[in-house]
Amino acid sequence: QVQLIESGGGLVQAGGSLRLSCAASGRTFRFNAMGWFRQAPGKEREFVAAISWSGEPTYYADSVKGRFTISRDNALTKNTVYLQMNSLKPEDTAVYYCTTDPILGPTTDWAHLSYWGQGTQVTVSS
Repeated sequence: QVQLIESGGGLVQAGGSLRLSCAASGRTFRFNAMGWFRQAPGKEREFVAAISWSGEPTYYADSVKGRFTISRDNALTKNTVYLQMNSLKPEDTAVYYCTTDPILGPTTDWAHLSYWGQGTQVTVSS
């Protein structure tokens, strides 16, 4: 069983920054990609960013390129993925979910993924 626990969400003004963290524990897949999706009210869950097990390559949705950076720490005691979000916009407001799978990218269908965190709310005020 895999547990994914997100943290770091909150309320921020437009132009501000937040860093999300996702710690994986339990039956972890150290050679899996890890990534982030988000879901705004009334909208479909959408891909945000993903990172391979080695740290390269990384993938981003066009809407966040140049503003968000995904990274990971594969140390045995951490196994954590981060999402640094800068220059936040009101349209970034959503619940952000961490996930893991052997392969993740912009064309990944979220409905086919098995492991999700509980989600963390990000709210950007204008």
